Formats: sequence, structure tokens, C-alpha cells
Amino acid sequence: MKIDFVIAWVDGSDKAWQESKAKYDTKNKNENNGVVRYRDWDELKYWFRGVEKYAPWVNKIYFVTCGQKPDWLDENNTKLVLVNHKDYMKEDYLPTFSANPIELNFHRIKGLSEHFVYFNDDMFIINPVKEDDFFKKGLPCDSYCESPLFMYGSESSFPYMLVNDSKMIAKHFNKREYLKKNFFKYINYKYGLKANLVNLFMMKYNQFSGFSYPHIPSSFLKSTYEEVWDKEEEVLDSVSRNRFRTNKDINQYIFKAWQYCKGEFMPRSLKFGDNIPITNDNSKLIAAIKGNKYKVLCINDGQSIKDFERTKKEINKAFEKKFPQKSSFEK
Repeated sequence: MKIDFVIAWVDGSDKAWQESKAKYDTKNKNENNGVVRYRDWDELKYWFRGVEKYAPWVNKIYFVTCGQKPDWLDENNTKLVLVNHKDYMKEDYLPTFSANPIELNFHRIKGLSEHFVYFNDDMFIINPVKEDDFFKKGLPCDSYCESPLFMYGSESSFPYMLVNDSKMIAKHFNKREYLKKNFFKYINYKYGLKANLVNLFMMKYNQFSGFSYPHIPSSFLKSTYEEVWDKEEEVLDSVSRNRFRTNKDINQYIFKAWQYCKGEFMPRSLKFGDNIPITNDNSKLIAAIKGNKYKVLCINDGQSIKDFERTKKEINKAFEKKFPQKSSFEK
């Protein structure tokens, strides 16, 4: 079983990219499309060092951008495949400044394996991982955590996307049938007490509500993408034409939910990884980078960081201590 990694990246400091974005960004001045979504923490090289040190078994790494490339990246590495958005996305979808069209079309990437793991550029491997941390018996490893939906943050499009995802799931799946076939994937000791109690509470409802998605790398089957597109092409095509996030979008979590509701996943502990936001006090984050509690870690950018440069230097110092040696992906 070949397992590929896919990582999407953008250099928000690129002047040409900024000019292109400004050309289309006429009424998307909210937090969904602000500077925090695009600024660069100079951490990408530590992502590659983590992969090489702790996941040397990876087949190929598909590095997805709008044509950008860090100066230090060695594109001659035999495991690296540079993918421009225009290489796999329809011309009508471009340019895009939303992650959703980029992520919804990964199955079109030429040569991508059936089994792949998707990383945001703020998701890192920080301790040894094996193939069966991501796939077992040919199925994605994941943690099933059903959850009520809350419309928090009126300025954010994200909760609307979760509702849109759930509406699509309700159209195609029957929860009662799922429970008959997959009860021990719905309730499983690997999720821990809290998640299982929530799942038990949600069991009384006849329809799926939403899911609490761990914000860590996601294991996908390419065939899941193809199936969802086959059944909902009109919706996904419409979303793929949005240059910026909107409240009507579907996001990549539709594929995770689809895999949940088909029972096409293997239960995995929630302790596999964590999502820790960057704040003005990053002692917890730095301890997680240096420690061995988690195998993967997502480092979310924060909205209210007082000193960006100082904070960046502080976090990168921890990464440099963790990964002092250059990887073969660096010149």
C-alpha cells in the first residue's frame, strides 16, 4: 500500500500573489480572508525535516501551490512532486484564494495514490509515525466524535460550512442503518470517556448532526473524493468557483464525514495529535514540540499576537532544537 502526503502552501508575502488577490478581493475584508490566513511563519522546512526523520516510508510528497516555491526547497528530490493549482484544477476555478476549492479537487492530481494524508502547512509530524497510524486494512484511521452544531462567531464562515456538510450527509446516509453495521466504530475505547459519552448522548437522534473533527492531518481515500463528486458534482463545482470562502461552501470535512458514515475508517486514539493555537504565552506549545506526548501537532495562527516577529523566533527556536539537521528536501 503506497501512502502519499499532500501539503498545500501559500507565500502570503509574494508581491505578485498580493496583487492578484487585491484584484479580486473587493468585498471579502473579514477574518476569513485576512492577513492571519496567509502570513508565513517560516516553519515549512521543519515540516519536511519531520517527515524525513519520522515518516521515511512515505511514497511521494505532493507540494501544492499556485506556482510558488521556497528558495531553499530542492525540487530534484525524488520523493517531491511540485503541483501547481492549474495542473489539476479547472481553469474556471482559478485563481482562488480559498482553501476549499484547492482541497476539494485533490483527487484530480496526476499520479496521486488511492491512500493519501492531507496536511495543512501548520500541521507537523513531531514524533515517529508508522503507516498504520494513518491507514489500517486499507482504511483511513480516524476518531469518530459526533457533535451538535453551534453557530458561533457570526463573522466566520466555518460553522456554516459544517452545517452545509451535514445537510449533504443527511441526504445520503441513514444513521440507524449505520449504527447496526458499525456500532463498535461509533463507540470505541480509543476515543476516550468524554467522546464516547457525547456519542452515546447523540445516539438517540435519528439523523447525524455534525462531527468534532480533530484539526490534525487527515487520511483520505481518493475513491471517496471521486464518489462524492459523482453524487454531488453540481454543489462541489459551484463551491470550487468561489475565489474566497463563503457561507455557502462545502469544505474538505465532507470527505471525512463521508468516510465516517460509510464505516470506511478504523478507530484511532484522540491522543494521536493535538491542535494548539499560537498566543502571547506559548509555553504549552513549545513543550508539545519538544516532548513526545503527541505524534502530530497543528499550530494554529492567532488573531491577537502582540509581537509577531518575537513569537515566530520563539517557536522556530523550539523547532530548530527538535530538528537541527537539514533534510534532503533542502538545498
